[in-house]
Amino acid sequence: MISTQEKDTVTFVKELNTLFTQASRIAISGHIRPDGDCVGSCMGLYHYINNNYNLDNNKQIDVYLEEVPETFLYLLDSDKIQTEAKETSYDLFVSLDCGSIDRLGPFDATFQQAKTTVNIDHHISNTLFARYNHVEADASSTCEVLSAMFEESQIDLASATALYTGIIHDTGVFKHANTKRRTMELAGMLLSKGVDNTKIILESFFEKTYVQNQILGRCLLESMLVLQEKVIISTVNRKQMEFYSATNSDLDGIIDKLRETKGVEVAVLIHETDLGEYKVSMRSNGDVDVSKIATYFGGGGHIRAAGCSMKGSIYDVINNLNLHIENQMKSLGLLK
Repeated sequence: MISTQEKDTVTFVKELNTLFTQASRIAISGHIRPDGDCVGSCMGLYHYINNNYNLDNNKQIDVYLEEVPETFLYLLDSDKIQTEAKETSYDLFVSLDCGSIDRLGPFDATFQQAKTTVNIDHHISNTLFARYNHVEADASSTCEVLSAMFEESQIDLASATALYTGIIHDTGVFKHANTKRRTMELAGMLLSKGVDNTKIILESFFEKTYVQNQILGRCLLESMLVLQEKVIISTVNRKQMEFYSATNSDLDGIIDKLRETKGVEVAVLIHETDLGEYKVSMRSNGDVDVSKIATYFGGGGHIRAAGCSMKGSIYDVINNLNLHIENQMKSLGLLK
């Protein structure tokens, strides 16, 4: 295994260029329940390879993701994204924005069967599961990582639009603490390619359907404050999802609204995915490291944004999470 802990970025990019040039069959994928950074990085890389390494149209380039939220279907060629893996042995499989191999979901077997594997990510909890690994934990997004790696003159509008989408979504339109000087500089470079930032920000980030607003309203109304009102928790069960005819993507953005509550250190959204099974999203506004909590329960993420899956009753899930959050807050002097 080769990681960027052992090899510098310049060397990695050179090796990646060689891999893109030599491979005839290339697969690109990201994590389950794809978000803006996942979809953006996959489509950004797809266009970059297709435009610069497939001039003779002799390469097979397949993008695999679970169902992409309608919000991101404005990205060029998003209709080419496949939800089921082909029975094909790939020369190269590139995993993007994915912290561990199991997070590739239905495409992990295809990844393992590929001749060469690459893992590009920004999650601090990444397990370095590929042959070649490039993880920048201080980057705002995988799209930021790719934007810095790509040759600027070789980034076209389609690729730039996809990469800008990912940066926007993982930084919360540049308002999260993961927004650094490099983030803004790279975003500016992408804008110079002709990206319609106003349209992307309004339609893919702020605009909500009526169903999404209903779910959001219910989550806010039924949320609860715990641990001296410094932690806010909200839950969504399957019956509620069925009542509103909502999909998983309709929950996008709710955790960030919970996070905006004044005085809150940690926000938690718990979504029932099956009987006794829950998806947990956590956000931190300060020093609480939610990635440690998520990793303990088999998930991962970043210091201020992480998630995991848990089983049991909803009360067990809440109590177990609260225990870990409370212990950290006490050690940080955040609780009286």
